Amino acid sequence: MIDLLYLLYPWIKAAHVIAMVAWMAGLFYLPRLFVYHAERAAPGSELDQTFQVMEDKLLRLIMRPAMIATFAFGLTLAAMGGLDWGAAWSWIKIAAVLGLAGFHGWCAARRQDFASGRNTRSGRTYRIANELPTLLLLVIVVMVIVRPF
Repeated sequence: MIDLLYLLYPWIKAAHVIAMVAWMAGLFYLPRLFVYHAERAAPGSELDQTFQVMEDKLLRLIMRPAMIATFAFGLTLAAMGGLDWGAAWSWIKIAAVLGLAGFHGWCAARRQDFASGRNTRSGRTYRIANELPTLLLLVIVVMVIVRPF
């Protein structure tokens, strides 16, 4: 079984990258939807309902499965020796990935705020928040490709 996993290593890595790209796309897009939702849709309006459907489907049908797949394939790669547990870059990458998961959770909570008509955050807040996944992605890519530490 272990031999088969090592034969499949490039495929597991490809699946990890594909899942990560799908997850990142959602992490970039959902806060942007929140900007427009906060600025343009009155609670209970038809536009509010449209945004809620878009946000729910993005989170539930794309982002959540992509995050789970990213973790599953990433943990498989790590178990196969894909991380150097003694190097700082590995731990920085893990921290940044956990930061992305935390941001995902924050976005899910904000979606619930919109769904219940309790959003108190401005479009500006969501614009600023939209930069966090970009910064974390930069850290992750540099740690994995450059391995500066």
